[in-house]
Amino acid sequence: PLPSAPRCHGAVRAAATRMRSRAAEGARRSASGAGSGREEEEEEEEAVMAAGHGPRICEGECAVLKRGDVFKAVAVLRRRKIIFEKQWFYLDNAIGHVYGTTFEVTSGGNLQPRREVEETTTETKEAGTDNRNIVDDGKSQKLTHDDIKALKDKGIKGQEIVQQLIKNSTTFRDKTEFAQDKYIKKKKKKYDAVITIVKPSTRILSTMYYAREPGKINHLRYDTLAQMLTLGNIRAGNKMIVMETCAGLVVGAVMERMGGYGSIIQMYPGGGPVRAATSCFGFPKHFFSNLHEFPLSKVDSLLSGMFSTEMLPSEFEDNALVEEESNGLADEKQTSVQETEEESITATAMEVNQTEEQEKMDINAEDIEFKDNKEKDNKENVREKQRKQWERRKKLIEAAALLTEKNADGLIVASKFHPTPLLLSLLEFVAPSRPFVVYCQYKEPLLECYTKLRERGGVINLKLSETWLRNYQVLPDRSHPKLTMSGGGGYLLSGITVVLDKGKSDSSNLEALKMEEPSSKRCKVQDLQC
Repeated sequence: PLPSAPRCHGAVRAAATRMRSRAAEGARRSASGAGSGREEEEEEEEAVMAAGHGPRICEGECAVLKRGDVFKAVAVLRRRKIIFEKQWFYLDNAIGHVYGTTFEVTSGGNLQPRREVEETTTETKEAGTDNRNIVDDGKSQKLTHDDIKALKDKGIKGQEIVQQLIKNSTTFRDKTEFAQDKYIKKKKKKYDAVITIVKPSTRILSTMYYAREPGKINHLRYDTLAQMLTLGNIRAGNKMIVMETCAGLVVGAVMERMGGYGSIIQMYPGGGPVRAATSCFGFPKHFFSNLHEFPLSKVDSLLSGMFSTEMLPSEFEDNALVEEESNGLADEKQTSVQETEEESITATAMEVNQTEEQEKMDINAEDIEFKDNKEKDNKENVREKQRKQWERRKKLIEAAALLTEKNADGLIVASKFHPTPLLLSLLEFVAPSRPFVVYCQYKEPLLECYTKLRERGGVINLKLSETWLRNYQVLPDRSHPKLTMSGGGGYLLSGITVVLDKGKSDSSNLEALKMEEPSSKRCKVQDLQC
């Protein structure tokens, strides 16, 4: 059948590449020398192995640069200079390669796929028993900064520079095996200009923001974000309400989890939503068709039934007609002004030579053309602004229609504002038996929110939790928790909505509060009332 044809062609191509790689390997084993031919075969084999199946780096997309534990999101553009970790380069040669490819920065800022070279461990076999006799006086390295700079100018790669540093170190062989590995790792990080280009994801972008700019995401750690997605039951086909001031990171994580199916309503403060992190995900256009936005300033009016827009979509055409009429009046005025100018020019032309008259007429014609072009540009700008305003108001009406149904499948709040008024107002739009999650960097606002929800009712399974994360170093004979760890990943308040019986809620909440009070305090209150 026709739908399976591309899959068959892909299988044939994969089989052909495997056969070519096997043939190249057999030819290399049977060859009796010939260094240049052997290098060409190795390059062909590496090219075949590198041509794996997966998403490739394309121009115009957003990619993440990785070097060690440092990440940076950049746009893939040709002839654009990128500065990352004290290295500058261009991404022109990276276009077309598979995500996850490691590149070396060569002279001129060009990127080349890195060839894996087996490291010689002859120098590292000799190791001391301890480091007690090693003195850090700065005289153990024979190479100076000028020598290292000269090696870089010659185009020597970072791996060879590290080997030269090992050879010229007088204390390297006296160090323990663990100290030698630590020394090599440190020097590689400094001199080996290696960069990996990876595809953006929730884990990578949350790690990048938490390490580089944690204040922009309210110190939301990646493990806390993962728990929010799990507790919020984010899945394809959901109708989610998201209120966040984390540069669009939470919205992007929800969009990635839903996969373009369902709808998301982003509540935003101020003039418009901030989606700097959302743009770094590189979602296709149809993902944003399911993303709606609604201002927090109009939530109260929507709940009270007084919500209305200043301009309905049908009024756009009327405004366009009014604009055209006003433009016609302006054109008439301009023609009258032009006629008076021409009359004055003809009156003065009787006293001036013909050459001067032609020059003045040319100048006036140029001025008139310049004014006409300027007026046309102004008209187009006005129409474009009105069109954008009309589209914005149309999306606002669509978001309001989704909210008024009051059947959202979940609510996520992660903002710098106090969570209590936000949660109490936004829970009105969530259907019963649906989860909600609130993140805050501090515990006290969530405690107040917890008590308010207990008094209000309509929620069950309330939980206030703190996330705790500690990284471990896993290496042979030296696996242990890392000495540095995150001080805190914030707090989460989660629960499930139920039907709120407003008639019985007040009396039941008062009785519940009385039962929770200590007996001594209840007695004192009763005595005061008597």
